[in-house]
Amino acid sequence: MIKIAVDAMGGDYAPKEQIEGAMKAVKDISDIEITLYGDENIIKSYLTDDTNIHIVHTDSVIDMGEKDPIRAIRSNRNSSMAKSLSSVRAKENDAVVSSGATQALIAGAHILVGRMKQFKRTAIAPVLPTTDRGQFILLDSGANLEIKPEFMVQQAYFASIYAQEVLGIAQPKVGLINIGTEEGKGRTLDQEAAALFKANKHINFIGNVEPKSILNPPADVMISDGFTANIVMKTIEGTAKGMSTMLKQELSRGVFGKLGLLLSIKNLKRLKKRMAPDEIGGAMIYGLKGVVIKAQGASKANGFYNGIKQAAHVVRQDVIGKVTAIIETEAKQDAQ
Repeated sequence: MIKIAVDAMGGDYAPKEQIEGAMKAVKDISDIEITLYGDENIIKSYLTDDTNIHIVHTDSVIDMGEKDPIRAIRSNRNSSMAKSLSSVRAKENDAVVSSGATQALIAGAHILVGRMKQFKRTAIAPVLPTTDRGQFILLDSGANLEIKPEFMVQQAYFASIYAQEVLGIAQPKVGLINIGTEEGKGRTLDQEAAALFKANKHINFIGNVEPKSILNPPADVMISDGFTANIVMKTIEGTAKGMSTMLKQELSRGVFGKLGLLLSIKNLKRLKKRMAPDEIGGAMIYGLKGVVIKAQGASKANGFYNGIKQAAHVVRQDVIGKVTAIIETEAKQDAQ
């Protein structure tokens, strides 16, 4: 059985939505067990079916607006987030899913789960929808505001294997987010990263990709530093919301517009569902010794269910083991 730890108290709607998502997951996924970390009395008030679900009581919660994540993790080792992360390092669980504060989760994962040997920088990598109903990986979406090109190579390894094993893409393509498609474009970081990607046999690098292609990308993995990719991600989110608002405003004008709105309600709902974070589940933090999935802070039950489903699939496909094998092989070759 795949054992998954759930930070039941982290998130905007905790613990109700986390618990409902967990109950749905154990009902639909036959090879998992879930342990909920949090206030036992509160959890029991929502837990109506404890089949394959256990509870570990914790005394505290790391606040969503925590300003000093490292201090919060170190001084709250009995929090739901810290205890669930520690359980992965102790091999009590195979993965953890949390909707808690992003920076606290990243800091906690470094401290309590630990980085993979020789993996220099972790990365957080959401999977986003494309206009052709496909998906692509965006990294790093905020873990590293500054990074070295050689560390981006390791992240690209991880993303490529994730795309193969989890998304089912046979030969995933990697594109570098840049201000132009021509070789030599961008900052020194971009130029050096592009040269390393091009020379690496483990990376199917197609070159630079402009942000205007982000929702119809020619690559399955889109990579940049955490500052740039985070801006790209938030621009996508803001543009989607803004376009939706403008579309509704235009459809609400006049008799024919309102008639069009009425006729388009189902289509608009489908569009909203395609863009909803709940449909994806969460973003995996790359480069750790264990599987850590960051679900959206505003995740409802379905979003948390998808995060658990994602975590189980990553464990099942041994993504971390496969990335580790590549990195260790590269290290041996470099040492020779």
